[in-house]
Amino acid sequence: MPVEIKDMTFDKVASGPVSVRVYQGAEFAKGAPILLYFHGGAFLTSGIVHCPLAETLAATGAIVAVPDYNAPGGGVFPQSLEVGFEVFSYLAKKRAGLGDRKSALLIGGEEAGGNVAAGVALKARDHFANELDGQVLISPLLDPFMGTSSFRNADAIGMRERWSDGWSHYLSGGVCHPYAAPSLCSRLSGVAPALVLSAADDPLLDEAQGYADRLKASGVKVQQHVLPAGTGWSSIYSGKSDVTGEWKACLAGHFSDFVHNISIH
Repeated sequence: MPVEIKDMTFDKVASGPVSVRVYQGAEFAKGAPILLYFHGGAFLTSGIVHCPLAETLAATGAIVAVPDYNAPGGGVFPQSLEVGFEVFSYLAKKRAGLGDRKSALLIGGEEAGGNVAAGVALKARDHFANELDGQVLISPLLDPFMGTSSFRNADAIGMRERWSDGWSHYLSGGVCHPYAAPSLCSRLSGVAPALVLSAADDPLLDEAQGYADRLKASGVKVQQHVLPAGTGWSSIYSGKSDVTGEWKACLAGHFSDFVHNISIH
């Protein structure tokens, strides 16, 4: 499905206006799901940037809003998390002209954005539990200790130093709250159903799998998928706007299944 892209501003977010890029399937149906999606970039990227994963998800018929969540607070916790939560709260109340009241409301993100999405889901459970229908965590960057076995592959794709710098920056406010590092959270019950996706050759595989397993152990409904090695998955970390690979069809299929399962429960 062709995807239309437009830039807009959410003027009535509690902390002030937030710039947003919206990806919308040209043939989206009434009641199309709305996905608040946080881009990656190791907590170091701000501004309105093209997000290939958001475009891929929008091509399934979703409306995907990607906010500039780092700019207002410089990409440091808790400011980035708070901006993300305030945008979610705004969408939960008003939908900001996106979709309609029948639209499922989800949050998601890749890499550092997956961390923010997981944190917002935790805070949503504590404040807006009935408003969030699902969370989509795509290779979330969750472990500030970077100590998993799969993380050793970060050297092979040149990401270890960037992720290390990103964590140091994000936590430079001196706080390591469970919302900042969801992998360290001891209370996961009650959060929204989750789609957790990574790849067999992904340095963040163990973080994603470990978090998915803990969510399931806490009674959360989880759809968990690992793409095969060799699908070009690591290209999502390149920062390029034209990444391609076999992973695109897999991502779109798993997301569509997740949204369908939400809609029938």
